[in-house]
Amino acid sequence: MTVGLVVVSHSRKIAEGAVELAAQMAPDVKFYAVGGTDDGRIGTDLEKAIAAFEAGLAEAAGDGVVVLTDLGSAVMTAESAADFCSEADKVLLADAPLVEGLVAAAVATQGGASAAAVKAAAEAVRFGPEPAIDMGGSAEPQGRGEPEESGEFELINPMGMHARPAAKIAGGLAGMDVEATVNGADGTSIMELMSLAVGKGGKLRIEAWGKDSSKAVDYVRRLVEQGFGEI
Repeated sequence: MTVGLVVVSHSRKIAEGAVELAAQMAPDVKFYAVGGTDDGRIGTDLEKAIAAFEAGLAEAAGDGVVVLTDLGSAVMTAESAADFCSEADKVLLADAPLVEGLVAAAVATQGGASAAAVKAAAEAVRFGPEPAIDMGGSAEPQGRGEPEESGEFELINPMGMHARPAAKIAGGLAGMDVEATVNGADGTSIMELMSLAVGKGGKLRIEAWGKDSSKAVDYVRRLVEQGFGEI
């Protein structure tokens, strides 16, 4: 891997917990958890952040690190720490929800994406509005009309749709130039995908709009056919 992922949080437990979750989706990625103060209090520590950034840059082999934060002052700490780094231009702060953004970034990194693409994948993850549901029970983004590409695939992995498959779908789609729904849910939202609660033998229907529509449908097809790596 060429991109390091750093979490800067006010809480050591939050930072370590977010990293623990994301690492389940991306076992080959290097994570750095920065949280709390040296004496165990809630807060952020500039020196800890600098050390994590430098460690990530050394591991990144010239590509860079992507940083995710929780609250406002953590952003300021990360920005200040980046200014003190040896390669400040290679420290990229992502404006993204901490947990979903980190998981999407991890999946993108696992797939070999560049630091800029990893940052974009994290920032593409958002809690979107509820999809429009017609009387027939189908859903599509308002104003989009018929999907440019679509596909329906039967789940073969034992647990069906849960955190890991949701993260892989959301992380991959977030890095594409596409708008996509899966059974009506936002294809880049881990929480929405998890809420589908589709079990083994159930079907996922992806509908896609945009430049990477065909790529997105094929990506989900391959994940489903491979059992999301769980079989």
